Amino acid sequence: MTNATDPTFYRSPADAAAAPAERLAYVVAFDRAGDRPDALAVVDVDASSDRYGQIVGWADMPTRGDELHHFGWNACSSALLHAGHDHGDDGLQRRYLLLPGLRSSNVHVYDTRPDPTSPQLVKTITAQELADKAGYSRPHTLHCGPDGVFLSCLGGAGEHDGPGGIALLDHTTFDVLRPWETDRGPQYLAYDAWWHLTQNTLVSSEWGTPSMIENGIDPELLLSNSYGHTLHFWDLEKGVHQQAVDLGAEHQMVLELRPAHDPDASYGFVGVVVSTADLSASVWRWYRDDGAWAAEKVITIPAEPADPADLPPALAPFGAVPPLVTDIDLSVDDRMLYVSCWGTGELKQYDVSDPRTPREVGSLRLGGIVGRAAHPAAPGLPLAGGPQMVEVSRDGRRVYLTNSLYGVWDDQFYPDGVGAWMARIDTEPTGGMALDPAFFPHGDAFRGLRVHQVRLQGGDASSDSYCFR
Repeated sequence: MTNATDPTFYRSPADAAAAPAERLAYVVAFDRAGDRPDALAVVDVDASSDRYGQIVGWADMPTRGDELHHFGWNACSSALLHAGHDHGDDGLQRRYLLLPGLRSSNVHVYDTRPDPTSPQLVKTITAQELADKAGYSRPHTLHCGPDGVFLSCLGGAGEHDGPGGIALLDHTTFDVLRPWETDRGPQYLAYDAWWHLTQNTLVSSEWGTPSMIENGIDPELLLSNSYGHTLHFWDLEKGVHQQAVDLGAEHQMVLELRPAHDPDASYGFVGVVVSTADLSASVWRWYRDDGAWAAEKVITIPAEPADPADLPPALAPFGAVPPLVTDIDLSVDDRMLYVSCWGTGELKQYDVSDPRTPREVGSLRLGGIVGRAAHPAAPGLPLAGGPQMVEVSRDGRRVYLTNSLYGVWDDQFYPDGVGAWMARIDTEPTGGMALDPAFFPHGDAFRGLRVHQVRLQGGDASSDSYCFR
């Protein structure tokens, strides 16, 4: 069976954790002005290498103004559940990275073989194809799934601001096939999409339509609780909406979804950026409750008081820094949850062995709107931005951070510039984190571009869903 031959398809979370460690990380970098091409950077993350922490590969996009944001592999361990599908002579392999342009609506496809440090462009899915065949724009997040590559999109096609939704792409040709939804019910806003694969359930979350985000955060929309605050649950096979769970209108921007990796589990975590009641951020657990889906807040992170003179204009009237939880990541063994507080510059580590009662076991700071905490590799360099995108290695021992959120939002909260940096954190199995002083690509290393999401060679904690225990 050729489809199961890729050694980076893991039958279980334990197999993934036991596999060889990543040696490379792929990082998307973008030009805020849109004058230069965005890029895919390849970073050496092998601590035994003489090029550790350095950029060892670079690929410019063929277009400008894409604003690369989230990206992912064409295939992952979920392929083991649909290995009987026809994927050509070579079978399905984790070799192509699909890079959506959140501004341009183009999707660039890069082949990481035969030389993983020299990705080669093989196809560009144009904004027109995405609009014509799926009816969507502003592609955001993608995952390899049972029927193809699922590409969540924030906007509708043409002049239609919404609804956002999911486009389905062919695993092998990367042709846009169709919209995934067959009955969207009340869903209109979109952001992330993930699933409980063996339970035929897809979960989706909400941010806002293009007009709500592309000019920056809109204070009127925020204070009127108009950004997303609902989880949606779907029949994965049929694309039919089944249930909406509203977290409460004050819980604005329900973003990153992290379902448990255990294929028998029926829970997951989602981060909420801000509460309009008190500027706190939160993490919620979704779970089955007597046959239906429910959600409960399990973590609350309060805002931190600050001198208005130290705050950007958007926050000065409040006299406080909101945590702004903009990413979360769950270790492959479902034990540790990492929560990035981009506003305060803090990364929090929680033991979620009991997912109902997370317990904070670690914290560190880098950057922050007020704190500007430095990295030990450059103690005299105040950092802008903060822990934003978080990626955890399969064995849970390493965490990678980047610092840019989204171009225009960076500018609102860090008006003096956000810069570019990437950090690695070493973790302890029972809790605790320490920054690696030898790993700190930043500034000119990324050629003046800002950096966002990280993907690890062979998979990572947020790229795969598993089919077996």
